[in-house]
Amino acid sequence: MLPPPGTPGTDLPVRTALTALADALSARGTAVLVAPPGTGKTTLVPLALAADLPGRILVAEPRRVAARAAARRMAALLGEAVGGRVGYSVRGDSRRSAATRVEVVTTGLLVRRLQADPELPGVSAVILDECHERHLDTDLALAFALDVRAALRPDLHLLAMSATAQAERLAGLLGGDAGPAPLVEASGSLHDVDVVWAPPPGPVDPPHGLRVDPRLLAHLAATVRRALAERTGDVLVFVPGAGEIGRVVGELRGIDAEVLPLHGRLPPAAQDAALQAGTRRRVVVASALAESSLTVPGVRVVVDAGLARVPRADLARGLGSLATVRASRAAVTQRAGRAGREGPGAVYRCWTSAEHDRLPAHDEPEVAVADLTAFTLELACWGAPDGRGLALLDAPPPAALLVAGQTLRTLGAVDDDGRATPRGRALTAVGVHPRLARALLDGAPLVGRRRAAEVVALLSADVSPRTDDLVAAWRELRAATDRGATARWRDEVARLERAVDDAPAPRVPDDTPHLDTVHLDTVHLDTVAGLVVGLAHAERLARRRGDGGSTYLMAAGTGAELPPGTALSGAPWLAIAVADRSPGRRDARVRAAVAVDEATALEAGGPLRRERDEVTWRDGDVRTARVARLGAIVLTERPASDPDPAAVAAAVAEGLRREGLGLLRWTPTAERLRARLAAAHAGLGDPWPAVDDEALLTAIDVSGARGRADLARLDVTAALRALVPWQVAGDLDAVVPDTVQVPTGSRIRVDYTDPSVPTLAVRVQEVFGWAQAPRVAGRPLRLELLSPARRVVATTADLAGFWGTGYPAVRSELRGRYPRHPWPEDPAAAPPTTRATSRPRPRD
Repeated sequence: MLPPPGTPGTDLPVRTALTALADALSARGTAVLVAPPGTGKTTLVPLALAADLPGRILVAEPRRVAARAAARRMAALLGEAVGGRVGYSVRGDSRRSAATRVEVVTTGLLVRRLQADPELPGVSAVILDECHERHLDTDLALAFALDVRAALRPDLHLLAMSATAQAERLAGLLGGDAGPAPLVEASGSLHDVDVVWAPPPGPVDPPHGLRVDPRLLAHLAATVRRALAERTGDVLVFVPGAGEIGRVVGELRGIDAEVLPLHGRLPPAAQDAALQAGTRRRVVVASALAESSLTVPGVRVVVDAGLARVPRADLARGLGSLATVRASRAAVTQRAGRAGREGPGAVYRCWTSAEHDRLPAHDEPEVAVADLTAFTLELACWGAPDGRGLALLDAPPPAALLVAGQTLRTLGAVDDDGRATPRGRALTAVGVHPRLARALLDGAPLVGRRRAAEVVALLSADVSPRTDDLVAAWRELRAATDRGATARWRDEVARLERAVDDAPAPRVPDDTPHLDTVHLDTVHLDTVAGLVVGLAHAERLARRRGDGGSTYLMAAGTGAELPPGTALSGAPWLAIAVADRSPGRRDARVRAAVAVDEATALEAGGPLRRERDEVTWRDGDVRTARVARLGAIVLTERPASDPDPAAVAAAVAEGLRREGLGLLRWTPTAERLRARLAAAHAGLGDPWPAVDDEALLTAIDVSGARGRADLARLDVTAALRALVPWQVAGDLDAVVPDTVQVPTGSRIRVDYTDPSVPTLAVRVQEVFGWAQAPRVAGRPLRLELLSPARRVVATTADLAGFWGTGYPAVRSELRGRYPRHPWPEDPAAAPPTTRATSRPRPRD
């Protein structure tokens, strides 16, 4: 099928690697092809394989727009329309026939086909394009295809294609035990690309959450105008997302060029317009989807903001979001390559060369940062819970797998061992996130198939609502007469309706709300939308805090805040579909929600409703109440009696942890004993117990206390003694004595303020006759030696050494100051004293 050399559009660098690639696949059945953007790998390689192999060639692209564009390009090279020898299939759209030899699909659709029939009958080769992007579906498709080759189809050829040089790991994975798969390279970009460093003239804020500083976008537009004046050819502009695309397109209004947006949420016709050559100079403002697999004809200049939008999962709060980050060096290199496909070009980078050196080398794989709920369900449906036994490029993070497993068990999608249930297989067959699939399949019997499908289509990220009020967005879509503006939504609604029809007989779980479907036509849209959103995200049902405020408490326990000026302000309850939390913020920001009444919220959140006695430490004491909750939201609270003793004990322990040991009554005797035990532990270690705050909060038995008053009556001294093991309890006074007898016979209290250095403050004359100080807590007692006036004159833990070296100087100073006190030359042998020498009586 490959057109002969000389055919327009086919003399590209990858052509020189086709023979080596065919030999590698023939010898090993797997291979990795590394080729920069624009070298022809996406279009020429599938056609070459179709010429060599008898069956169908499946080409998997990470995005729908790339799949359609690749199919159109290959069909054009053959002089045919799409749907003949070259076709495509994406979610909701397919053009193929019995004559199709090369079929381009999305990686998500390839995963669906592998799940439905792992043998892939009639398929001779699977090509996974743009593997370097590391989307979740790409990782799954690669792992599943390798498993199929190993167990069912050793004749299936598998080719991974990447635009970056980080291919050794891919080769090792594909080769398995036989050693790395062959690595074939198609070298070089087509033409030189000049790099122009074009940072903003003034400071701009770094990206934060979804926010991009408007000053950077204004500078980006100014750089486009500069590039149009300095260079020839069309301009491709890279920004992180649809919102920024709209801003930059607006900034460029009025320039002498056609300005076109390009992102994944546009209708196919608008995407196609950006991917076709025009009659006048064009500026295409695109998201990252134009980095590699798409060819935008006529481009000789790239203007790059240097940003990327990536998924992030907030596991602790159950929130998923998109974050704007600095693009990697690998990504911006690919972007720059788009300027050199048709001739020498230039890339204007809106950052400095020094900043470029600090960019991360490669993008993070999605498996490391994204919500893994759908990913985990796919693994379970494949029969490999948590990916066990599969060849995955990166192991999923254990914490993310744990959270995903908990979510799937709540949905009834997996059992306790992580294996997929029939319900789980039905959910994954829908082709949307498992939460949305649950809302569709369980909501259809309650609110009607069409309405459930319309709301789920609105939530499935195929449309970009212009408001955070989902009901307003829904009404706008329903009322729209422009088929192009709502085509993707309507197509998705139709697909989801078919998914309901294809699903097993509806089975409404016991915990699902029961809306009266007899009067369905009279049910308000906000009730329907709230119920469907609640079925998908019951943990995000939220009640307003206080009167008239804009902050809410979600059932999951996280706060949520409405943006200023929203039409949702004042709603007592929300069913929140989308919320994210920026780093450093306490509350999440509501991005899309439905205003609902309490009855709808309680219906939708049925599985989260609980009423039980709660014993907690609150307001400084144990409180017992009968509490009705929707998750973390308190609905009602009334007094309760006869609380569970174990719950009371737990509440007391929690209060002690929260407020500290000050709740106990620390007598001087108890404080003294604690200091002695701390010294014993510091000096001798086990079995002498630790008595720091953390240790005591765990060790002291407060199980008999029922509240704050009981804690204050606790005998702390007895509790501390109970911590000392019986083997050493009898040695307490010998190891850490309360007092020490000095040579004069006096008993002086040891200072244990610093448990690592027990100290005795004593006058010098009282320790005359001591050759060495006694040991306390396993170490020599430190002595603070005092003058007769009780001022410290020396500190030592080596009394014998002090008598020989330090004492002479002390004696010289003190004998002049205190002449009536004895200052012997050999204090170690002198008698101790507490008295001064008597003065002689005067004669009469």
